[in-house]
Amino acid sequence: MNKIIATLLFCASGAAFANSACDVPKNDFDGLYCLNKVYQEADKELNTNYQALNGKLDADGKKALKAGQLAWIQSRNNSCSKRESTGFYVNLDCATNTTIKRSQFLQDRVRECASSGCQNSKLKD
Repeated sequence: MNKIIATLLFCASGAAFANSACDVPKNDFDGLYCLNKVYQEADKELNTNYQALNGKLDADGKKALKAGQLAWIQSRNNSCSKRESTGFYVNLDCATNTTIKRSQFLQDRVRECASSGCQNSKLKD
């Protein structure tokens, strides 16, 4: 029983340490790790909102949503990444903020569908 409690306390303290490590990263690689974790969560939320909206749309709405999403991906990539002879670079802060804004846009469309009906004309934004 004491081993279980000790293990649980160790896991809990490990989680607390992981959170505090992102509060004040020690170096650029730690900062990158933390930024990536936030981006991954934003991307997960984006995918959840996309699927929720897609499930509420008719065939024309689904086509408009897909076209809008592909255009958004291209815009995000153009704004937040670049390829140079020395490598490929991604500005994770830009990618995260752009993804959060798109996720909010999709969530707003889900809310519209639930309240006043889906408005396909807004999906191309």
